[in-house]
Amino acid sequence: MAATIKVHSVSKSFGKKVVLNKIDLAVEQGQIYGLIGPSGSGKTTLVKIIVGMDRPSQGDVHVLGTAVPNLTLLQKIGYMAQADALYSDLTGEENLAFFASLFKLKKDLKKKRITYAADLVNLTADLKKKVRDYSGGMKRRLSLAVALIQDPQVLVLDEPTVGIDPELRRSIWAEIHRLKEKGKTILVTTHVMDEAEKCDRLAMVRDGEIITSGSPSELREKYGITSLEDVFLMAGGKKE
Repeated sequence: MAATIKVHSVSKSFGKKVVLNKIDLAVEQGQIYGLIGPSGSGKTTLVKIIVGMDRPSQGDVHVLGTAVPNLTLLQKIGYMAQADALYSDLTGEENLAFFASLFKLKKDLKKKRITYAADLVNLTADLKKKVRDYSGGMKRRLSLAVALIQDPQVLVLDEPTVGIDPELRRSIWAEIHRLKEKGKTILVTTHVMDEAEKCDRLAMVRDGEIITSGSPSELREKYGITSLEDVFLMAGGKKE
């Protein structure tokens, strides 16, 4: 089976600073793939390259068999950035309607998708409020709703649960798993190790390199320890 997301020998430099170094990555359809690593490890740069917001210095990326970047492909990708890209002078509902219109959803379908996305992130009661009056956590929740608005085939979520309370975080992860069962492909970045346990496969990133990868159980078995956090520490700077 061809990988839904295929990253081949991707490197990225800003001036003399190497941010990514020869990254190889393959994410299969219906898989939750976690990029795990501390802030500054290169995770966000990598996901921006995968969705076509940035170009690699070397290497190439294909999503759904299409070379990135590609404008048509963006219709099939839901992207949640680490920084909220919302219109503060609009209400939550107006933000969702605006982003839905970019995907040319028909009126009835647009209404259904707005209802679904707002309900998922527990914002239905706050949709009429201006986004400038939202808390940081509410903005994160709205950003996730925007990423889901067009029912994308591929979801790329950069730190989706930062600033979100534990109960809602569990609800969001339950929905991520439901989307997986529908055949969606999900790439998620996090530095929270208990979220790593919820992924089918993981790539641990440090200093722009993948230092180890595999399923959570494979990684624990490989290093002979039960904690993924200890796996990350034990893997250290050793690139496989």
